[in-house]
Amino acid sequence: MMLTPTVVTEFDSQASENTETATFGLGCFWGPDAAFGAVDGVVRTRVGYAGGTKSDPSYEILGDHTEVVQVEYDLEQLSFTDLLERAFSEHNPYQQPQKRQYQNIMFTETGDQHDQLLAFLNESDLDRDRLATHLESLDQFYLAEAYHQKFNLRGKRWITDVFTEAGYDEEAVRESPAAAKLNAHVAGHDVSAPFIDQASDPRSR
Repeated sequence: MMLTPTVVTEFDSQASENTETATFGLGCFWGPDAAFGAVDGVVRTRVGYAGGTKSDPSYEILGDHTEVVQVEYDLEQLSFTDLLERAFSEHNPYQQPQKRQYQNIMFTETGDQHDQLLAFLNESDLDRDRLATHLESLDQFYLAEAYHQKFNLRGKRWITDVFTEAGYDEEAVRESPAAAKLNAHVAGHDVSAPFIDQASDPRSR
């Protein structure tokens, strides 16, 4: 299946609406954005800032916030616990970067997520006494600038032109399920989507 505007719009139109969000700090947010985009059952990803006290943070004036990835996932395919397993596999839970910007933080947004986090920790092999990863409640998520969203697609004109032809603006690309899968694919992750086998730079064919 070739990557065309119709393929993109049809894939996005079929995305589940029965979703919740999970937010994690796992270092520079470009990597986790791609890693979670590859997960079956993840519908959308977006990157931003959370965990601090500064109002309206930006990349240039971040204050005490941390770079985070927000994952929107299909409740019929994934649980918050499934995402926690992936999040803990994406970092060393016994080490913590000194810079608040890149710290490892498992945020919970609801009481159910908090309960699932505690159950996950109790059932895991993690040494709670050595655990450096922070566990925090999410007060607010601030979207990062457009140039940080789906960062791996930047410069991939053979992909971005398809979204432009489909009438997508920057916000629509950020929220696109197809863009999440393509962002993961070009970052080198294994992705299950009907158009991925043909999603390669035509200049390399």
